[in-house]
Amino acid sequence: MADDHDPYAALRHPDYRRLLVGNVLASLATTMQAAAVEWEIFQRTRDAAALGYVGLVQFLPVLFLSLPAGQAADRYSRKGLLVAALALMALAASGLAVLSFLKGPVPLIYLCLLLGGISRAFSAPCRWALVPMVVPTEHLSNAVTWNSSGWQVASVAGPSLGGLVIAVTRGAGIAYLIAAGCALACAALVMTLRPQAQTRPGEPRSLASLLAGAKFVWKTKLILATITLDLFAVLLGGATVLLPAFADDILHVSPIGYGWLRAAPSLGALVMAFFLAHRPPLQHAGRALLWSVAGFGVATIVFGLSRNFALSFAMLALTGALDNISIVVRGTLVQVLTPDAMRGRVSAVNAIFIGSSNELGAFESGITAKWFGLVPSVVGGGVGTLLVVLAVMALWPEVLRLGPLHKAGVAVPEKPPP
Repeated sequence: MADDHDPYAALRHPDYRRLLVGNVLASLATTMQAAAVEWEIFQRTRDAAALGYVGLVQFLPVLFLSLPAGQAADRYSRKGLLVAALALMALAASGLAVLSFLKGPVPLIYLCLLLGGISRAFSAPCRWALVPMVVPTEHLSNAVTWNSSGWQVASVAGPSLGGLVIAVTRGAGIAYLIAAGCALACAALVMTLRPQAQTRPGEPRSLASLLAGAKFVWKTKLILATITLDLFAVLLGGATVLLPAFADDILHVSPIGYGWLRAAPSLGALVMAFFLAHRPPLQHAGRALLWSVAGFGVATIVFGLSRNFALSFAMLALTGALDNISIVVRGTLVQVLTPDAMRGRVSAVNAIFIGSSNELGAFESGITAKWFGLVPSVVGGGVGTLLVVLAVMALWPEVLRLGPLHKAGVAVPEKPPP
């Protein structure tokens, strides 16, 4: 019943609170660095394709290293691997700061981004697989929702703070140093965690073990459908990487205005996350998911056609709010349906899909903008998102029948695939 719903259930666990604060700091580092890198590269190259390469160079490590990282997360200490990945993130951000201060060559910026991508490939499965080790199963959905809230807080603050730092210092170097400090602070918090004992996989290291997460996702249709929907919707409909060009060439706003545009999706998502945390669990999660992704596509089309800053900001905020519903549904399903011994590997597969939608989507947006122009790239992507929703409904009709997320566990196979 609604009266029994505790919106702060996960936050009552001290280890989860520390993990959440650490995740917020790491996300603050990531989003501030992303905004600063995109601004700096566009200012130095004036080339939309160069912005696309920012996404590509960060996606490649996720594509090639996520599965080994997921296997490592299931076999070794998730806590220790996460601390090491955060240290690498701080090193990459420090390298970006040096290159910014010295006006180093742009190819070296991409090298630092590659290191950051390696960090993300290892940190994502460890971070997600740690959550069920610090909260009980009945609070997982609430923890996923607060994780989303924390990420969105960082995503609002990161780009805005990045834009402010750039405007005040007339450069991106200080923003990179702040990002490095946030990553180190997160590592310090993770080191204080006392997670529950980790379930180790019984099978030996092998190719079959490496691919077990992918096989599990393939057999679990609800997970496959939801992460496929997110992959293609954001791959086609994402316009974030093009915001420096929209801010400069179409909306004609300052770096501070760009920072607010960059933060708008996260601001909308933050509002939605708090709304979801304080209301009873979704009773028709599948329908809510499909309607939200369709709305994401429509808002993307309107943003692409807009020439007004306020309307553009509102549409970006709406895309973030609607996307957050997808994040909560997908994230809860992955946690609820996956055995602990496989959470690292399944989370790694999820990371590949997310990396594909974000980084590869950034590459796609940059290239299509160069070929067809900024507006056709974004509007066409929004139309593509609507087509993806129709395709998912046709291929996986069980998504429409998905009810309360806490009852989705009945779909878990009796045994994980060998």
